[in-house]
Amino acid sequence: MQTRTDELALPAAPSRDGTAFSVLGAISFSHLLNDMIQSLILALYPLLKSGFALSFAQVGLITLTYQLTASLLQPLVGLYSDRRPMPYSLPVGMGFTLTGLLLLATVSTFPMLLVAAALIGSGSSVFHPESSRVARLASGGRHGLAQSVFQVGGNVGSSLGPLLAAWIVVPRGRGSVAWFALAALLAIVVLVQVGGWYRNHLAERARRPRAAEHAHPRLPRRTIALSLAVLFALVFSKYFYLASISSYFTFYLIHKFGLSVQAAQLHLFVFLAAVAAGTLIGGPVGDRIGRKYVIWGSILGVAPFTLALPYAGLAMTGVLTVIIGVILSSAFSAILVYAQELIPGRVGAISGLFFGLAFGMGGIGAAVLGRLADHQGIEFVYRLCAFLPLLGILTVFLPNLERPRRAA
Repeated sequence: MQTRTDELALPAAPSRDGTAFSVLGAISFSHLLNDMIQSLILALYPLLKSGFALSFAQVGLITLTYQLTASLLQPLVGLYSDRRPMPYSLPVGMGFTLTGLLLLATVSTFPMLLVAAALIGSGSSVFHPESSRVARLASGGRHGLAQSVFQVGGNVGSSLGPLLAAWIVVPRGRGSVAWFALAALLAIVVLVQVGGWYRNHLAERARRPRAAEHAHPRLPRRTIALSLAVLFALVFSKYFYLASISSYFTFYLIHKFGLSVQAAQLHLFVFLAAVAAGTLIGGPVGDRIGRKYVIWGSILGVAPFTLALPYAGLAMTGVLTVIIGVILSSAFSAILVYAQELIPGRVGAISGLFFGLAFGMGGIGAAVLGRLADHQGIEFVYRLCAFLPLLGILTVFLPNLERPRRAA
């Protein structure tokens, strides 16, 4: 009989002694390296366009290839690994990324560029569902904290990628991308160790008597379907709004306030730092007071600040974006853990689905908002996106899965 390995014996309450912080640190560091490498593709577009004489349509095809493999494959990988755990799939997935990086640095034809993008995207699809499961297994019951630690690594890596591309790749040319293969090799070494822990963890659990199967009772299918639809809408709201900042904030500041490129980039860096801080805060707060409360506060609670942003002066714009970054970014850990508890026994599939959805929404949002900015202006984009957090009102339809955990 097939055994699922997700949360068969995880304690329902937080356990400080049971949290494997060394494993969480290793998987977060690997997430940093993975997302740093992933973000190189977008940072390299100007070099690729000029070096291969690409049209914008061809640049878009690279993006499409990468996003399809990095987004759509994740739920499938997660669904498969729910049924057949693969402790060493993490270093194998990073091997795909390593191969894609080397191709990206050396190929001379456009079709091979697409192959390189597909390999890097496939590596991401293998990495996220299984690494999210490892974070949950290492949590000792502190699921929100574990997801926050895991995800903050990815946030830091995504912000480092463009900076490293500007410092290393742009001055030295596309061939210098190969140097980032060292980061992939380092990640493989770390992930082999994580895979060994994962394998031993599974073997130990197989020897234990089976505990209560699920921390929460199963809900009716209709309730689950409605809840998933609400969570999808909230992810759409969060990542479309984040796309408006991460992709176009520098253009907005230059256009509205006449800032230099360097000054605008500094504002963007401060925003990304706030996002990282919010990501780290959201999970532990959800462990303490409940996921639904964090979702309420993070999505709907940020609306007053997003609505004020388009009408603020420069100094207040800086303040508001920090507040928005901290509050809005605290949602994803809570959403992901809530979804995992909504459908127990499907940690991999749920993780892959939501990571893929988040990535896809960010990419689609950037494309849609860019087209809108071309036709209506960049300030119109921010006035329109300011209303997206109001979708947080849909949280009222989410069932209560847990009681708030109070301090002792």
